Order: sequence, then C-alpha cells, then structure tokens
Amino acid sequence: MQQQLLVVALVAVAIASLPQLAAGKKLGKRCVNCTYRTYYTYGDGRSLQRVVYRDPVYTRAQSYGSGCSGSPCGVNAVCQEASGGRPVCSCPPGFSGNPLTHCNRGECLDNVDCRGNLQCKDNRCVNPCVGACGIGSNCDARNHVAVCSCPAGYNGDPYHACHLNDPEEQCHPSPCGVNTKCEIINGVPTCSCVHGYVGNPLSGCRHECDHDGDCSSRDMCSSDFKCVPACGQCGTGATCRTVSNHRAVCECPKGYIGSPYTECRPECYGDADCPAGRPACFYGICKNTCEGACGIGADCNLRGLTPVCSCPRDMTGDPFVRCRPFTKEDLCDPNPCGTNAICVPGHDNTGRERPVCNCLPGHTGNPLSHCTRGECLSNNECPDHRACINYQCIDPCIGKCATGASCEPKAHLAVCRCPQGQSGDALVSCRQTRTFPVAKYH
Repeated sequence: MQQQLLVVALVAVAIASLPQLAAGKKLGKRCVNCTYRTYYTYGDGRSLQRVVYRDPVYTRAQSYGSGCSGSPCGVNAVCQEASGGRPVCSCPPGFSGNPLTHCNRGECLDNVDCRGNLQCKDNRCVNPCVGACGIGSNCDARNHVAVCSCPAGYNGDPYHACHLNDPEEQCHPSPCGVNTKCEIINGVPTCSCVHGYVGNPLSGCRHECDHDGDCSSRDMCSSDFKCVPACGQCGTGATCRTVSNHRAVCECPKGYIGSPYTECRPECYGDADCPAGRPACFYGICKNTCEGACGIGADCNLRGLTPVCSCPRDMTGDPFVRCRPFTKEDLCDPNPCGTNAICVPGHDNTGRERPVCNCLPGHTGNPLSHCTRGECLSNNECPDHRACINYQCIDPCIGKCATGASCEPKAHLAVCRCPQGQSGDALVSCRQTRTFPVAKYH
C-alpha cells in the first residue's frame, strides 16, 4: 500500500492583487482540493497563505503575478514582483536557505509549535529564560514566556538584578507623614509620631498644644508643647487645692512651712526641733501628746512624751473614755471585795460612805480576800445525826443540853434527857430527885 505524504507548501499572495479580483481579473491557477490559511502579513499589506495538499511530488510554492509566472524561485521560496514586474525570490518566515534553489523549514513558525516551556526564536524552540532575567533572579518559563522573580528574602527588579533584603529600605523613602519616625517592627514599616507630637503618623503629626487653650481646664501647655497637669506647678511637698484658668492654686499641708510653689517642709524632723508646749514630733508636726489622748473630763499629764490620763479626785469612770461624778453604786464598781464576796454601799463608824463586803450565801471566810463555799447550805445536805450549822455538818448536841443531861442526835436535832434519878429541864438543868420515907402503919 502506497504511503501518502502530507506536504505543506507556502504560497505568497500579494494583497496588491486584490483590486484585480475586485475588477474581475483572473489570477493564476490555484491548487485544486487544497486548503489555504493566511499565517503571515507583510508590512506593505501583502500576505502569505499556507497550502495543505497530498501531492508527494509537487512541493514548489505557487505564486501569482505576471513576473512570477513559471515559478522562477526555489523550493518553498516566495516570489514577489518588484517594480517593472521583475520577480524577487525570498524564503518565507520560518524558512531559511537559498530562495533561488531551496528554502528549508525551521523547527517552528511561532510559539504554538513549541512546548509550553519553550519559545520560538529564529525558527527554533529555545528556553525563553536564557538571558531574560537579571542577576540573582529566578526564572520560570510559562506559556512560552520567561517569568522573572526575586528569590525569598531578596528584592529589586528581577529583570535587572535582585539583592538581599534590607528591612530598613522599607523606610527609605519613609511612608509616614511629617514629624514622624519610621521603624521596622517584625519586618513591617511602622509609623509613629516623634516625641512631643501627636496625630495620625500616616498623614502627619503636630504639637499636642501651642497654648493653654488647646488643653483641658485642669491642664496647661508646657514649654515642650505638651498638655500637662497644671498641679505640676506646685512645689515639693505642696498640695494642689484647685486649678483656675489653667493655673494651680497650691498650699502647704498643715504643720508644714515654706513656699507651696517651691517647697513645703515639715515643721520638725525630731523631738528636739519642737517647743516645750508641743514636745513630740509626729510626722513632721510638733504636737502635745495629751491632745486627744484622754477621755471627756479626764486630766492628762505628760510623763516624758507619754500622756497619763486620770479622773479628778471627785470623779470616776474610764479616763480614756469619760469621767463623771461619784454615785453610791460607784463604791462597789469595780468590786473591791474578795472572791465569792459581794459589795453593798454602806457607812463606816464615822458615817462616811464606804463599800461593805460580805461572803455570798453558803460561803465563809474573809470577804475582803476570799470566801469559801461551806460544807452545806441546809440539813438535807448532812447525815441524819448531823445538823448544818454555819454551813458545816456538825453534831447538833454540841452545847444544846444542860450540864449532866444526855443528848442523842436524831433527825438533825439534839434530843436532851436528864439521867435516871434526875429530873428537870434537860435543856436547862437536871437535879437529883428527892425521896421521902414511907410511913408504915400497923
């Protein structure tokens, strides 16, 4: 089976001949059953067409015009008529060689004939990155075009030269406004107002104030054009009482001396700096330590620097709280008696009021010092043969019966009896009973 070859012939068609077509003039013969496609146009308006046919023998380019009749040019060459109808042969774009004998087709006519990472140059598919980018730059061939870029950490014009990044370059020229400073923070240019200026650093900064009226009512405009508290005019240790018309009204604290607009200092630094009437130095102020130390109506006397408070002789109370005149109840408050003793207002032998101390019921002892609870308070707390006397369980017979009488304690009582042969009141006395002789009568 005979293999057919596909031959592509280039035919130049002069656009100048188009008026002849419009005038009805017949051009030279054209290839039958061929396909024509315009792929190149000259500067003078003439164009080249590509002819595709299947004749393995006929490969010469067809040309039209009276001077080019008979195909005087070589294979694949293009014939054009010069002035006077003289034929001029040339190789079409994409071809090279001797146009009078043979023009050889190049590797490509345009970029579409090359891979995406190659470029058609001088009819050859070449790397478009060769010589395209600047020093130190990267090149990536994309869609037949060299795409140049600077590597990470570098900047500059990738088509001229790339150099290592200098973060400070982002501030030169400064992107900030007037009266600002540009700093690189975390790789980003950051604008801020210079000291003493306020505002938007991107557009420009200005003085915070030029006169007091630019500040709030309690501030003043300082010499460095900043609004500062007016109370800063007061001296060391002084108090700012108020602000009037952006000016401070200063005063020294109580007990301090000096000028409130320069310095206020303490009245004293130690007790030695104080006068006799106010001998103690407290936090820079000379004071009488008795002031406010004692209660109402109390007397205060200094013992060195220590205040000693006491109520006057005819008064009583807490000298640190209040002193008041004596009452009868004050004789027993506080209780002057001993333990387990009670105090009641009374009188001494001269009739003067005095506290009287007694032991509590059921107690015995010295009421001025200590009273001790007795053994009993009633007979019920004692055995049957004992009686509760003076808070002690004792024999009830002691001292109860008459001399010579017998006593038997029973039910906490003394039961007295005169001995046999005696009679009388056993509680008073017992006496011998008299016997009389009995007369016998006969």
